[in-house]
Amino acid sequence: MKIAVFNTKPYDEEFLRAANRAFKHKLTFLEPRLSEQTVSLAAGFPAVCVFVHDEVSARVLEILNANGTHLVALRCAGFNNVDLKTAARLNMKVVRVPAYSPYAVAEHTVGLMLTLNRKIYKSYTRVREGNFSLDGLLGFDMHQRTVGVIGTGKIGAIVAHIVKGFGCHVLAYDVRRNPEVEQLGAQYVSLNELYKRSDVITLHCPLIPETYHLIGADAVRRMKPGVMLINSSRGELIDTKAVIAGLKSGKIGYLGLDVYEEEADLFFEDLSTRVIQDDVFSRLLTFPNVIITGHQAFFTREAMKNIAETTLKNIADVESGRPCPNSLGPTTVRK
Repeated sequence: MKIAVFNTKPYDEEFLRAANRAFKHKLTFLEPRLSEQTVSLAAGFPAVCVFVHDEVSARVLEILNANGTHLVALRCAGFNNVDLKTAARLNMKVVRVPAYSPYAVAEHTVGLMLTLNRKIYKSYTRVREGNFSLDGLLGFDMHQRTVGVIGTGKIGAIVAHIVKGFGCHVLAYDVRRNPEVEQLGAQYVSLNELYKRSDVITLHCPLIPETYHLIGADAVRRMKPGVMLINSSRGELIDTKAVIAGLKSGKIGYLGLDVYEEEADLFFEDLSTRVIQDDVFSRLLTFPNVIITGHQAFFTREAMKNIAETTLKNIADVESGRPCPNSLGPTTVRK
C-alpha cells in the first residue's frame, strides 16, 4: 500500500524502512506534521501514518477522505488527536500501536525518580567542573518509602514491580484492580488516601475527560509536604500552573516530567537557537528540583522496532481485509 508518513524523524525512517522489508509497502516520508495546512501532501495516498502530535481533526479527516485516503495508522498508543466519530462517519479505518514497550516507559519513570532523589543531574555537572562537594546533594533511601501508582495497567504494574524491588511500600489507584499488582502486596486505596500517604506519586493513567487535570490545586493540597511527583503518561493529566504553585510553596519537593500539556510545539524539535515562547514551560525550567525530558520515555530500540513492525502489520491487515486487533472505533476509551 502507498503510505504517506508524516512527522518523520531520521529514527522513524530507519526503523520503518527496516521493518518494511517484510511488508513491501510504498513509504513516502514527509517531515511536516499533518495539519490542515499540510494535508494536501497526502492526496492520492490510500493511507497516512501519523504520530501523537499530528492533527487528525474532523476537517483534516474530511480532506483526507475526499483525496482518497481511507486509513489512518497511528505509530503510537495515544489517539487523543484523532476525531474517531468523524472517521467512523467517513468509513475510515484508524489503527494504533497499543503496547510497544511498557518496560521502556516504566524504566524511564524510575530513572526520573532516582535522578531527582540523588540529584544526579547536579552531580554530573559539578564533577565535570572539578567540583566534588556533596553540599546540596543529600537524598533519601527509596527503601521503606511509599510510592503511589495512579493507573495500574501494563506500565503502572511494571513500575510497581520495580519499586517493590527497592523495598518500597506501594499504594495503587485504578478504576479496575490489577490482580498482578495485588499479588505484589500493593494496597489499592482511594485517591485521597494515596495523596495523603505517598512520598512519591507516579501517573500512568489514560487521558479521558475524567482524568484531565487530575493533578490540580485540590490534589496538590492533599499531598504530603515535599512529595515527589512523576508524569510519564499524558501531559494534560497535570494542571501545570497548580503544580508550579505547589513547587513555590514547597508542597511539591521534586517534579519529574516526560510529558507536558502544551508540548506539541516544543517536543521532538531542536529549539536550542530559539527563544521559547511558552512562559509556563520556561517557568518550570527555573526550578532546581525539576527535571523535564522531551517525551523520550518510550524511546528504546526495542520500542521503536515494535512500533514500526506493528504499524506496518496493522496496515497490511487492513489492506488484505483481515481483522485488525488494533483498530479503533468511535467509542474506544481514550488512552
